[in-house]
Amino acid sequence: MSSPSRLDDWLTTRRPLVLGLFRIVLGLLFTSEGAATVFGILDRKASPVGDWPFWYAGVIELTCGVLVLLGAATRGAAFLSSGIMAFAYFTEHQKDGLFPLQNGGLAPVLFCWGFLLLVFTGPGALALSGLTGREAGTRPLRETA
Repeated sequence: MSSPSRLDDWLTTRRPLVLGLFRIVLGLLFTSEGAATVFGILDRKASPVGDWPFWYAGVIELTCGVLVLLGAATRGAAFLSSGIMAFAYFTEHQKDGLFPLQNGGLAPVLFCWGFLLLVFTGPGALALSGLTGREAGTRPLRETA
């Protein structure tokens, strides 16, 4: 067995754990965004209750962020999160320039694509859904030739 093959095997066996850690960090960051918007913490002023679209986005960020963080209903929460981040980018940022570095939309773009990845991969290891077997994100991915 050659060295690159052993490295590939070693990395592949750790995929569910690294995916789970990615999900936890992404969920924690998204939860903090939502909490800052809804409750006015972390040096951010709270959005007034019912203020469209910011307060509603904050509630979705908070709720979906906790679900993703815990690994419960990950795919559904990630799908909704990816969608609201795409909405945020196109309605709030794109008008100020084409590229995220021009328009301040780097965070929504990264959140959008990170959550979209979780829609397709599932929660990985360390997920509450893994305890119940309800989400199939902890199974090894089938390799295609």
